[in-house]
Amino acid sequence: MRLKKPIVAVSTVALLSVAACGGGGTEDGAGPTAPGVDTGDIDKADKGGAAGQGKDATVQAPAAPIEGAQEGGVMKVISFSGLNTMDPTEAYYTNTYSILSNLVTRSLTQYKYDPKTGDMILIPDLAVDLGDPNENFTEWTFEIREGVRYENGQEVTCEDIRYGIMRSFDRATFPEGADYSNAYMLNGDTYKGPYKSGTDYEGAQCDGNVLTIKMDTPFPDMDYWGAFPAIGPIPEGKASDPTKYRLHPLATGPYKFADYTPEKSLTLVKNPEWDPNTDPGRHQYVDGYELQFDVPTAKIDQIMLQDQGDAQITVSYDNVDVANYLPFKEQAPERLIVGSDPCTFMWYPDYRKIKEIEVRQALAYAYPYKDAYAAAGVIPGVTRSYGTNIMPPGIPGREEYNPLPDHEPGETDPAKAKELLAQAGYKPGEYEISFLYATDDPASVDTQKQISAGLKAAGFVPKPVASTIAEISTTRADPDAPINVRSGGWCSDWPSGGSWFPPVFGGLNLKEGLGANYAAFDEPEFNKEIDRIQQLPLDEQPAAWNELDQMLQEKWFPVFVTGYGGVAMMRGSKVNNMEVDTLSGMPTWKDMWLSQE
Repeated sequence: MRLKKPIVAVSTVALLSVAACGGGGTEDGAGPTAPGVDTGDIDKADKGGAAGQGKDATVQAPAAPIEGAQEGGVMKVISFSGLNTMDPTEAYYTNTYSILSNLVTRSLTQYKYDPKTGDMILIPDLAVDLGDPNENFTEWTFEIREGVRYENGQEVTCEDIRYGIMRSFDRATFPEGADYSNAYMLNGDTYKGPYKSGTDYEGAQCDGNVLTIKMDTPFPDMDYWGAFPAIGPIPEGKASDPTKYRLHPLATGPYKFADYTPEKSLTLVKNPEWDPNTDPGRHQYVDGYELQFDVPTAKIDQIMLQDQGDAQITVSYDNVDVANYLPFKEQAPERLIVGSDPCTFMWYPDYRKIKEIEVRQALAYAYPYKDAYAAAGVIPGVTRSYGTNIMPPGIPGREEYNPLPDHEPGETDPAKAKELLAQAGYKPGEYEISFLYATDDPASVDTQKQISAGLKAAGFVPKPVASTIAEISTTRADPDAPINVRSGGWCSDWPSGGSWFPPVFGGLNLKEGLGANYAAFDEPEFNKEIDRIQQLPLDEQPAAWNELDQMLQEKWFPVFVTGYGGVAMMRGSKVNNMEVDTLSGMPTWKDMWLSQE
């Protein structure tokens, strides 16, 4: 899953900095810690990869009431990160996915928060259970729940879900959407969705209220893919015109759009057509939500720290800045929500342009981890920690390894970088590294300076390329952009290497853009190994994905990890039951409520 925007956009430089610092680390190797960080905070931030591992197909509607919850009030949300497209087919950033799937739209399956374990559990949603696969996971059937309606009163049908699935194949109309339907479902390589290929698609068929989905290759994770907004109901025809639907998707969940300005604001109000007796996971405690975006981080921190007036009914899903972490811990520790997310941040040398593995490895030694870390304002040990494997901690089968055995994660070593450059045949001052930064974001500018200094000290020639918050993500995704390094990150779609290596490193098709493959990496041997692992028995796949992780880095080293993610969000004093949804690093919207005193 993609990181939230515009954080992703800024990450071309700002998230270059979200790597591990030098200096002393914790005993578990999580990296250095900021003042005021305790072991409990580190523990909460260090298991994101396991998010969603639990399943319960027996959960029934309505959702169990939250003890002590009160009804009423409008919750306010402030964030620097705006929402780009809210079309369910394209909602693949952590914030767009989270807001839609928890509050507005429904899918075949969903997640609920388990307060006893702090984990997210996969449960039924529009399907009455988690689906029934055949023996080799090439066919899945889902019985569709009756009585669900759109906000306009129209009943949701199996055919609507089928149409939503068909839309999910369209990479041209929805370029930022996930491509799991293309990768796994029947004729996914040739079917281009209803707008180009029509609706005569054999891979998804309805027989009454029973939906059957056929695959080209085994897809044991279909129940997880079923939880995404893209695998939900969308009515056929003018009602779902992509140019308009992205601005107002029809609600099937407890809230509907009242007003939306992309990247700026979103107002949600109660959906009177939502029936809790059809929904095993959602509540409708508050009267609505008012979300404001593009709010500077420094302003957010001050609003939340002061907790005056409307701030008391406000939440932010942005991480508190490291400078304000200790004051928050001292003044209002109960309002600081710390936890994990399933994200890895990486630097992606363009595999087509930086061809020598020694140069790619040299960048890992040259990267100025500590200085860039400080420039980004992340909290060491909480919102960012040392990185080794591509898959983050917690994913089943993951075993720690170091792709550069003589490199301490988070350590900068200019001398070693120069040595590797020399092995590749380059003298200091000969190799240019071009990367984007946003001139209208102070953190991006500051981080660019630190990275440029680190690269220069290691013998590279830094060539930062100026951009803006609005333009930088588009440029980064352009295969022909005048850069040879990209940065960003990836978050687990579910707890398996199957949600990492196929979308991030496999199946490059430059005619359709880079997708999530920012390294433009393409090796037939690697792609064949992905195909082989997908055919293995389920119990053998976790270890095989871990071996592939290590093979990728030791043989090709197309990226290096700058850190693993974590969460330190803030809530107002009248906001209740806010926890961390470890699937997305976002709030547990379904269970939150406001004190009415």
